[in-house]
Amino acid sequence: MAEAAAETEYVDHPLLVEGFIEDRRYQTELAATAREGHTLVCLPTGLGKTTVSLLVTAHRLYETGGKALFLAPTKPLVQQHADFYREALDIADEEIVVFTGEVRPDDRAELWEDASVVIATPQVVENDLVGNRISLSDVTHLTFDECHRASGDYAYVYIAERYHADAERPLVTGMSASPGGDREEIAAVCENLGIDQVEVMTEDDADVGEYTHDTDVQWERIDLPDPIVEIRDALNEVITDRLESLKELGVTNTTQPDVSQKDLNRMRGELQRMMDGGDSDAYTGMSVHAEVMKLRRAVELVETQSVEALRRYFERQRNAARSSGASKASQRLVSEPKVREAMRKAESFDDLHPKFRRTRVLLAQTLGIGGGERVIVFTESRDTAEALTEFLSASFDTRRFVGQGDKEGSDGMTQKQQQETLDDFRAGEFEVLVSTSVAEEGLDVPEVDLVLFFEPVPTAIRSIQRKGRTGRQAEGEVVVLLANDTRDEAFFWISRRREQEMEDELRKLKGVADELTDELDDGQSGLEEFEGGAEGSAEDGSGDDGAGGDGDGDPDSATASTSAAAAANGQPGLTDFQPPEDDDDAEAETDAADGTDAGGDTTERDDEATADDAGEDDDDAEADDGVVATAGTDADGTEIVVDQRELESTIARDLSTREGITTRLETLAVGDYVLSDRVAVERKSVADFLDTLVGGDRSMFEQVRDTARAYARPVVIIEGEDLYGERNVHPNAVRGALSSLAIDFDASVLRTEDEADTADLLEVIARREQEENDREVSAHGEKGAKTLAEQQEYVVSSIADIGPVTSRALLEHFDTVEAVMCAREEDLLEVSGVGQVTAERIREVVGSDYPE
Repeated sequence: MAEAAAETEYVDHPLLVEGFIEDRRYQTELAATAREGHTLVCLPTGLGKTTVSLLVTAHRLYETGGKALFLAPTKPLVQQHADFYREALDIADEEIVVFTGEVRPDDRAELWEDASVVIATPQVVENDLVGNRISLSDVTHLTFDECHRASGDYAYVYIAERYHADAERPLVTGMSASPGGDREEIAAVCENLGIDQVEVMTEDDADVGEYTHDTDVQWERIDLPDPIVEIRDALNEVITDRLESLKELGVTNTTQPDVSQKDLNRMRGELQRMMDGGDSDAYTGMSVHAEVMKLRRAVELVETQSVEALRRYFERQRNAARSSGASKASQRLVSEPKVREAMRKAESFDDLHPKFRRTRVLLAQTLGIGGGERVIVFTESRDTAEALTEFLSASFDTRRFVGQGDKEGSDGMTQKQQQETLDDFRAGEFEVLVSTSVAEEGLDVPEVDLVLFFEPVPTAIRSIQRKGRTGRQAEGEVVVLLANDTRDEAFFWISRRREQEMEDELRKLKGVADELTDELDDGQSGLEEFEGGAEGSAEDGSGDDGAGGDGDGDPDSATASTSAAAAANGQPGLTDFQPPEDDDDAEAETDAADGTDAGGDTTERDDEATADDAGEDDDDAEADDGVVATAGTDADGTEIVVDQRELESTIARDLSTREGITTRLETLAVGDYVLSDRVAVERKSVADFLDTLVGGDRSMFEQVRDTARAYARPVVIIEGEDLYGERNVHPNAVRGALSSLAIDFDASVLRTEDEADTADLLEVIARREQEENDREVSAHGEKGAKTLAEQQEYVVSSIADIGPVTSRALLEHFDTVEAVMCAREEDLLEVSGVGQVTAERIREVVGSDYPE
């Protein structure tokens, strides 16, 4: 082996740094195949899937031109790949750019134009596509790292759909060490990404085997001490009692506390069906079911994690029960005598879960007696990760590694902190890394001597990812701790079964890769539904003609063809409902809304979920205040402005795929969608609408009021079925709310069945307004009659899109619009809510020469 190492050969290519990429035959063979078509590359973790993609990227950039896009699910992983590409590719570093939520959207749009390689999180690229900031037309190689995520509504699916539709010369490479649990899952991933060939190499292949070493997996069983068993048993008694209640409702036949999650999911489904049928007892049952789920989580923590994790969980439940709007399940949980007894026992327990001591012994054996250098400890719970870090730090140099999202009582890690921690671990600055799931997928965590699972992982993909951290350069060891007579037992057998199934499936997949390739469609699943923009969304799948056109790819004929099709069936079409001549008097402003500043979103709108322990990007957070939609100058066809926070639904993605529709993202002060200079839409699900009626939250009416003050034709879309039956709300209360929206706020109230139906309706209204009525998307709506204060706020809020909240703060500080305009940067920084970036943008807008 020493002689072979001395004769190491390297890949020679004009775009690769000389002597950097080792020439491994299995990598070059995989890359050669991936150059020829859309390919799924299955390769064990740590054996260079990224190198395969790099080789394909170098080939495409050199032979075809364009740019390459590399997608990875977490920010640390994106940064890691960017560092590798900058080291390996012989192109200027500034041509390899990173896109995460920390880069402003306007900056991303500019960077995109000049980049040769973009390495990004999928959420950011999804947002930029929906917002029409970037185009995939010249992307000649798209890589999906950890592509097993490509299912459901995950951004990979949408991006692949857009790529195959928009790119002139598309080529997709999907990469994963564990693409799915069975053949159907793997086929679904391929179809979702538009992949039509599969290449699999396992450690059984000779070319791969010489680069791998055996990984010894040991399962260590641990007995629980009596105090922990007593806490567990007290909680299980309450679970049994609650299951008795559910049994009386007829949704379960068992009262055993170890009831499976599958059975609990079935119970919930049955309760939902009862609720849909108007059974009022089902609402109580659903609350009891929620309590059972909370109790099971508590049992799992005390059995498999630590008493400290249970204590923190109980504290969160107590806080939740004391909060306004607390659920009955939370209140019952903390008031139940047996649960309170378990809480007291947990508080008084001054010993450690036996897994803690066993972890310390195993680390001592590896790092001390065994002369090892590095160990990773994985745990499912952040609470346990922090408790373990504190405990192990007394004996070893230990650091934690968790996700970016802050949780109650626990701060997340920034991307910079994550990167610094990994760099220090690689450099040998500390010995033990205690990590949650954030380090599972693909991160270049250095070779370690031991991977310790604090608990079994029931998902084969995650277990295989974790084991990939060892055994790459030398023989490694994996130890899984298992508490006897606990849920660990179930997870143990599930894990063993699923891992064996995946290993068998990969071997089978390798043998039948050609057959699977033949089964896959040449194009991505569902792409044909979007051609011509007429057939609705992929989720819809109905095949009914929508308002977007007739599927012939002619956006200009969309509305006419829809009307023609309807007329053929004896039904009127869109053109049969021509609007009357514009009547300014008909747009008189209602006096119903008073006492609120115009243009301000007076209610809290939650930003998109921040990164969880997997480190995913949150939405672009460059602006805290909303803006009223600005006019688009470059849009072709019909433009729909979408509020950033609407990205949680599929509507914006659906609209962005339709011919002749251009979507643009804004953080809107009023409305969820702006369709013209006079039409803005507030979208509410049936559940959200009814919550407004029963919860005392008047936010919906405030939002509609503000929308009505900025736009002459406010529209409220209520999405979903069974408006009068979903909740136990008197029909007259529903009718009263609908009447108020229509009469008091002059809003049109429209109903849709689901998100696909809503998207169809938005398209119809937008086309009707912009194409037939020749209206534009307005900068600030067209309604007037604002108060002096509102007009002053309107003027100031338009500066650099700072929004109404900051505008009010500036006016309160400086008194006049003139003073705001003349303020120096250092004076602006004295205003609450104005930071350095905002102050600089204000001065840039106010003080810069007008470009000619």
